Amino acid sequence: MPSPPSEPWPDDPRANDLRLDALPGRLAAALRRFLWPFARTREQSADPSQRLALDLEDCRHQRDRWRRHADSYERELTRVRMERAHLLAWLAALHPSSAVLTDGGGAGAGGSYALSLRAGERGLSWSLAPAELPLFTHVPHAEPASSTPLSEADQAAHIRDHTRLLAIEGILSAAPAERPSPIRSARSGDRH
Repeated sequence: MPSPPSEPWPDDPRANDLRLDALPGRLAAALRRFLWPFARTREQSADPSQRLALDLEDCRHQRDRWRRHADSYERELTRVRMERAHLLAWLAALHPSSAVLTDGGGAGAGGSYALSLRAGERGLSWSLAPAELPLFTHVPHAEPASSTPLSEADQAAHIRDHTRLLAIEGILSAAPAERPSPIRSARSGDRH
């Protein structure tokens, strides 16, 4: 989650001012409407260079706040991409007979690759960044398949259907003692 904006420096002339950007939306908007005339008279009484310095400082605070948000989102995106790569490596290890790495059309050693495997008699593929390749040392390399890959929506639908079939197969093949008991709604008059 993005961190809240930092407090102003102690030597900042506005250090004792109320920080409206730290308040919830409606409350901050109401306070801005109420305090706006007072702030305008204070700004008008200040000389132009001081007013420009205050505006510049406000812009710098906003820039720093947005930079912290962008850095936070970048860290989260990196974490999610690495988790995706680890899950794909695990999936490839579960399907060793059909999992292969293919050249994804990138330029040589620094190009992109794709993990391809077959599940439910259909080919699935995911693009991989070069930084993720060390996780796939157990997967053999192959030439790209001549068949057209599934679209993202078709691939997602196939994965959902295949997962549902595997879950049903697991439930049906489980021994009666291992099967989960049906869920019953508990009513106040029922006895167990």
